[in-house]
Amino acid sequence: MEFSGAVLAGGQSKRFGRDKARFEWRGKPLLNWVMDSLAEAGERFVVANRNYSDFGYPVVADVIPGGDSLSGIHSALHHAKNDWVAVAACDLPNLTPAYWRFLLERADGQRAVVALGPTNWIEPLAALYHKELEPLAAMQLAAEDFYLKRFVDLAEALIIPWEEVQRVFGSELFLNANRIEDLASGADQ
Repeated sequence: MEFSGAVLAGGQSKRFGRDKARFEWRGKPLLNWVMDSLAEAGERFVVANRNYSDFGYPVVADVIPGGDSLSGIHSALHHAKNDWVAVAACDLPNLTPAYWRFLLERADGQRAVVALGPTNWIEPLAALYHKELEPLAAMQLAAEDFYLKRFVDLAEALIIPWEEVQRVFGSELFLNANRIEDLASGADQ
């Protein structure tokens, strides 16, 4: 199934202390780790309100700014050429092409496919969304409701249990780099 890949790199990295997308980890920037996971996408682009053109991918800004990650998801859906869009945060370096295939295999008849993480909370920034959700995201942004859990609920997403995800990909898949210390093993500081 053809899909688009969008990496969200619009956060301010306050807890991290520097630009996460550019942070070198195990020999390359975090953004490149996530882009590599999307290697099978028909197109790949960055959603950010700053310049990342030096990475060699198209960069698009938020269409409706001010809504945090929901603005990024909306922009990804708006700009994608394909019906299905794999949306990933730039701070999830352990995602793999196999993970996106895993989600795509479950996409038939769905509008979104979202995995649960190790705390049994949704991982909406490592998820698959159908372009038909763009108006829903726009409506939620217009209501100034930026809660991603509500967006996932309203999308009636297929939720994949953590146990199933962990069995296939291990417990470190959703390693999230909110602080430099989260990347302690292998960081090129």
